[in-house]
Amino acid sequence: MNASDQQIAADALSVPEETIVDACDDPPLPEFGIIEQNWETDPITPAHVATHAARAAESLSFADVPDGGEVALGVGSRGIANLPTIVAGVVDAVSDAGYEPFVFPAMGSHGGATGEGQRAMLNELGVTESTIGCEIRSSMDVVEVGRTPDRDVPVVADDNAVAADAIIPINRVKPHTDFDGPVESGLSKMLVIGMGKQRGAQIAHKWAVDWSFRQMIPEITGRLLKELPIVGGVAIVEDQHDETTLIEGVPPSGFLDREEELLETAYELMPTLPFEELDLVVFDRQGKEISGQGLDTNVIGRRPFSINEPAPETPDIKRIFTRGLTEKTHGNAMGIGSADIIHADIIAELDAETSLINALTASTIRGVKLPPVVETDRAGIVAALSTIGVVDTDTVRVLRAADTMHLHQLYASPALVEAARDRDDLRVVEDPSPIEFDNGQLVAPSLRE
Repeated sequence: MNASDQQIAADALSVPEETIVDACDDPPLPEFGIIEQNWETDPITPAHVATHAARAAESLSFADVPDGGEVALGVGSRGIANLPTIVAGVVDAVSDAGYEPFVFPAMGSHGGATGEGQRAMLNELGVTESTIGCEIRSSMDVVEVGRTPDRDVPVVADDNAVAADAIIPINRVKPHTDFDGPVESGLSKMLVIGMGKQRGAQIAHKWAVDWSFRQMIPEITGRLLKELPIVGGVAIVEDQHDETTLIEGVPPSGFLDREEELLETAYELMPTLPFEELDLVVFDRQGKEISGQGLDTNVIGRRPFSINEPAPETPDIKRIFTRGLTEKTHGNAMGIGSADIIHADIIAELDAETSLINALTASTIRGVKLPPVVETDRAGIVAALSTIGVVDTDTVRVLRAADTMHLHQLYASPALVEAARDRDDLRVVEDPSPIEFDNGQLVAPSLRE
């Protein structure tokens, strides 16, 4: 579908502002001020990131790797801060040790489940052969390397990685959007799902329906560690500002135990909304580089399409209005079903094929169900607030955020601005003033910091 056809579809699906405002009796809207979360962070300075990455790789044992042997470095599709620099640091360390590194995409079915698409995703993240200093081998071909002992599930891995003399996944450790467990998103998951390519990701998600991820990932990780020359991994933890705060080499023996400890740190540093009960949250964008589900389920407190997993206990958000997709998500609207209302811009930007492939692979087709579509921001806010009961503009609790990753500064309704004045972890940056619209679209820019 070309851009013109997508715009036609957006126009056909969206409801005009006038219709919504009339149906809702043109209610008054709350004002917006700006609040800021006070976070104490200690990131690695950009000039030292490559050195930290190199040291992490140097801490791993290459005792069983032949001189001049090939070392496969797994790199994913997430928007990890300083990713090209981190990968380049690992490449330099491996090269200086006398081995031949190459990078392979370890991203499951992302990039449209094609080798070319996955190479393009790395390129968009700044991971190119020129920036990292080594070859990139991108293919969707996998090799079955074993089967799980109890359920006889096939265990597959990227054939380029399997053929190498050593394997090192490079990934961020963070809370996962679809499940809770001692090991969530990180090195082990990259081995099981990322390195498994489309087939491995599909196998894992299908089996997760009856066999939870919290049990599956450790067991398949153990099998992969036994069958493949995995010398360790390079784990990354980021702070609330999405900045690199830790880079650590994790030996094979620590893929579960040490990763569990790093996950606890990641939970402590994860950015969250500063209120547990909210009437409406407006997100300016969602995308795969923001979260695997577009909107991080740990931030919004919703997990409506996960596989046999309960939602987080907080926050409790009555309505979510999502305004657009990120450029880097390339139309992948996975997780759009988390919203209650979406802007027509999302339909105009949506890549239905890529979104559906992702949903089918993840066995979460409800994640790409379309909520009601509105043609303007004003229509979305009016529709959301008009469906939660009686609304008082002085007491209604509304936030507007850039996305679920960037939560340092937030637009806030008067009730939340006043609440922020009494909290040490929040600061009022700007007092409330009327929301400005231009042809129904929000005038105030997105707050990324």
